[in-house]
Amino acid sequence: MQQRNRHRYYFVMMGVCLGLFVLAWGVVRFFSVGAAIGMCVVAMVIPPLAAVFANRRDPEDDWWEDPRWDDPDWDKPGHDRDRPDHEPREPREPRDSQ
Repeated sequence: MQQRNRHRYYFVMMGVCLGLFVLAWGVVRFFSVGAAIGMCVVAMVIPPLAAVFANRRDPEDDWWEDPRWDDPDWDKPGHDRDRPDHEPREPREPRDSQ
């Protein structure tokens, strides 16, 4: 699951949570306070589950296999942290001295 899908699932789950709270105390409480409390209990469980589902890793995601973690010079001052040593650097074009 890609990051966009994880964000989408998270926001849908949080929207359902918010909808349950609003529906429980805006409408359902007039008919059954017990049902409204039950809806709030269900809504209370959704945010932790949404956080867990939104932060899980999938086999096609490789963000945890960052090659920079194997770079021995990572903490040295002046080291380019955006590119590990074993990645080839792009050659710079020469400047004109005009």
